[in-house]
Amino acid sequence: MTQNTAQNTTGKTARKTAAKTAAPQTTAQQTTVAVTGASGRTGGRVARAAEGAGLTVRAASRAQGFDWHDSSTWADVLRGADAAYLVYPTDVGAPDAADAVGRLAREAVALGVRRLVLLSSRGEERALPTEEALRASGADWTVVRASWFAQNFSEGPLVEGLRQSGELVFPGGEVREPFVDLRDVADVVVKTLTTGDRYVGKALDVSGPRLLTFREAVAEVGRATGRALTYTPVSARQYGEQLAGLGVPPEEVAFLVELFDSLLDGRNAYLSEGVQEVLGREPRDFAEFARDAAGAGVWKA
Repeated sequence: MTQNTAQNTTGKTARKTAAKTAAPQTTAQQTTVAVTGASGRTGGRVARAAEGAGLTVRAASRAQGFDWHDSSTWADVLRGADAAYLVYPTDVGAPDAADAVGRLAREAVALGVRRLVLLSSRGEERALPTEEALRASGADWTVVRASWFAQNFSEGPLVEGLRQSGELVFPGGEVREPFVDLRDVADVVVKTLTTGDRYVGKALDVSGPRLLTFREAVAEVGRATGRALTYTPVSARQYGEQLAGLGVPPEEVAFLVELFDSLLDGRNAYLSEGVQEVLGREPRDFAEFARDAAGAGVWKA
């Protein structure tokens, strides 16, 4: 046996031994993802999509004892998880969001949870410090920046006016938005968690497939429900006065007035390709969302 043959044989034997003793690669079925806001609009859909993909979901919401404003509740949710989906209430650009997300992300990394996906807002400058706090944490991060949610018309404060009076009063003017279906957002989040490192260190902008004004979106809802619905644009300040009358805290009203004044100025009147890039298909259209929600009876008077 020559020296080269001996070296080759030894190398083959070593590789076979290493292959037998190497730790198995983590699969989707072996991945545990902590989902913050698991009972909310986005977190609930991410949890269901993750379960559908074979991931083990660890729900993190107030019902499970998790509180973004109480750091003592974080470790129990994060410890032993492989990844986490982060959605900050009430908005990723809220004044305290960057500090809270940064602290939670650093704790996650310290506990061995390196893979973090943050839901952010496309075009929202106030969200940038929160994104930077995530990047600075040392995590393997991905940011998913979403346009205005289609489900804002079917869940939350806007739906009651459409259901009861048939009117949407909102400071959206006549700007165009590429309303994105939250089912697509959830699918994008889960895909980033199940494709290795492909989307680590990336910010993905996601939107729907076409631009609509709020007036046109309400008309789509009207067609889906068979009801005559109307849209009444107001200023952000007028809308804030309505919120204050409903008991929304003054500091939250002030934040929302500033947010709507800036975010609904037409800056988001363009399409993004994040859904196509990650999922390899077109985003769901707003009309499909409206038909599905109408079929579920969301807007029945």
